[in-house]
Amino acid sequence: MHTDEPRWLDAEEQQTWLAMVSMLVRFPAALDAQLQRDAGISHFEYQVLAGLSMSPDRTLRMSDLADFAEASLSRLSHTAKRLENKGWLTRTPDPADGRSTLAILTDAGWDKVVATAPGHVAEVRRLVIDPLTKTQAKQLREISHRVNDAINPHRTCPPILNP
Repeated sequence: MHTDEPRWLDAEEQQTWLAMVSMLVRFPAALDAQLQRDAGISHFEYQVLAGLSMSPDRTLRMSDLADFAEASLSRLSHTAKRLENKGWLTRTPDPADGRSTLAILTDAGWDKVVATAPGHVAEVRRLVIDPLTKTQAKQLREISHRVNDAINPHRTCPPILNP
C-alpha cells in the first residue's frame, strides 16, 4: 500500500501553474480569433498550410505534416479534406512509397498563406514576442523545450522546415 503524501504545490508553485493554465487556454483562442477574423481559417488550418509552404516543393508526407502540426493523422486527414475542398492543397500517393500520401500546397494555398502570414505574425509578435525581453524570450523557448521533453522525451518540437 502506497502511503507517501502527494507533493502538493506551495503558494508560488500554484501561482505559476495557474498562470500557465490560463495562458494555455487563452493563447490558442486568441490565435484562432485573429485568424478567423482576418482570414476565415483556424490556427490549425494555418499551421498545416504554413508547414507545406516552408517545405521543399511545398510538399510533405502526411505523417511528417502531422508531426509538424502536432496532430494525429486522423485530425490532419479531416483538415486536409476541408483544405482540398477550398482548393488549397491536394493529396496524392507518394511515388517513392505507395503506403504514404503526399500533401501538396496548391498555388491558391500559397496565395492564402502569403495573404494570411502578415496578420498572423503581427499577432504572434503582439502576444508573445513584443511583451518579452530577448532574455525572457530565450527563457520561454528553453522552458517550452523542457516541458515538451517532460511530456515526451522521445519527441522533439516541430522543426523549422526551411530556415
